Amino acid sequence: MIKILVLHGPNLNLLGRREPEIYGSQTLGEIDELIRAEAAALEVVVRIVQSNHEGALVEAIHEARDWADAIVLNPAAYTHTSVALRDALTAVRLPAIEVHLSNIHAREDFRQRSLTAPACVGVVSGFGAHSYLAALRLAVTVVKPREP
Repeated sequence: MIKILVLHGPNLNLLGRREPEIYGSQTLGEIDELIRAEAAALEVVVRIVQSNHEGALVEAIHEARDWADAIVLNPAAYTHTSVALRDALTAVRLPAIEVHLSNIHAREDFRQRSLTAPACVGVVSGFGAHSYLAALRLAVTVVKPREP
């Protein structure tokens, strides 16, 4: 069975109350339930972690190398600042997909550059909670052996 780590970065625990005009009205708990339902439909195992601390996210990525087949992550503000997350993704050598609720390319200049994206196989951005669900499906596609 395919196993996927889903990581939520800083301030995502405030979803539903934090700038709903940008991030939507769904809470992180509601998004996690959607992720779990999609995982069940795809018959994959997900482990979901949220932290406001860069080191905790790095440690979760390190631990994933021993059990996960892929990573879906929303680095949030660390997208634009964290060499540590980028290096952790590169070090574990698992396929990773970066996720953003909002379209980072339509936002402030500083949000349009991702330090973590080059360590990922792709980025899904701008579809709200559906970004996570698409990334989960894409992670399965990347991990699943290709049919002859």
